Amino acid sequence: MATRLVQINMKAQDDAALGRFWAEALGWGIDSEGPGVTNLEPVGFTYPDPAAVCIDIIARPEPKTVKNRVHLDLATTSTAHQEELVARLKSLGATLVDVGQGDVPWTVMADPEGNEFCVLEPRPVYRDTGPIAAVVVDCTDPREMARFWGEAMDWTLHEVTDDGATMRSAKGAGPYLEFLRTPDIKSGWNRVHLDVRPYPGDDPAAEADRLRSLGATDPGIDRSAIHWTILADPEGNEFCLLTPA
Repeated sequence: MATRLVQINMKAQDDAALGRFWAEALGWGIDSEGPGVTNLEPVGFTYPDPAAVCIDIIARPEPKTVKNRVHLDLATTSTAHQEELVARLKSLGATLVDVGQGDVPWTVMADPEGNEFCVLEPRPVYRDTGPIAAVVVDCTDPREMARFWGEAMDWTLHEVTDDGATMRSAKGAGPYLEFLRTPDIKSGWNRVHLDVRPYPGDDPAAEADRLRSLGATDPGIDRSAIHWTILADPEGNEFCLLTPA
């Protein structure tokens, strides 16, 4: 058994408004499966497919108070494209932010609800990822995160060092998943988290047990109104194990 990363879940005070921002930012289609939920995916996309990691935006009343531990890196194809994208994102409501990055070639921004993201300078490694170059997770031990997520999913580990780890779908498509070493300590629950899904025919309860055997824990969140499983990785980052599809 194995899972694969299919989407990220992002909380928002106004899911519809934030959904419109990200749909415009990525050039994706927008839909809703119900009140308080906005779904984003590429136009013409057949879910799930490794060619993209989709975005679900869920309405929650709590405001953002700390830096997110999960963020998106956006890809660009040239310096001119990077400058144009930054300008366009500003026109959509994004702002420049300082998270202590110093003098770097990428641009750190925040969406209209304050969620940090980066507009990268052109890098050959991201030439075929689509608009999202990578989903980035802050952590204190990239090697341990690479071990856990490398066993949790059937993605391919491309690189692991003391400072970072990178993996991508075994099909060589879509964005990368990256673990970046940072000194920050997790505080509170993550407003942005990963959603993984087993394959058709897999037993979700057995898969949850397998993930626990790898080091996942139960964060103690009430599941009485949902049909999926909420777990946390070895550094306490919540993630959802969805039903097989």
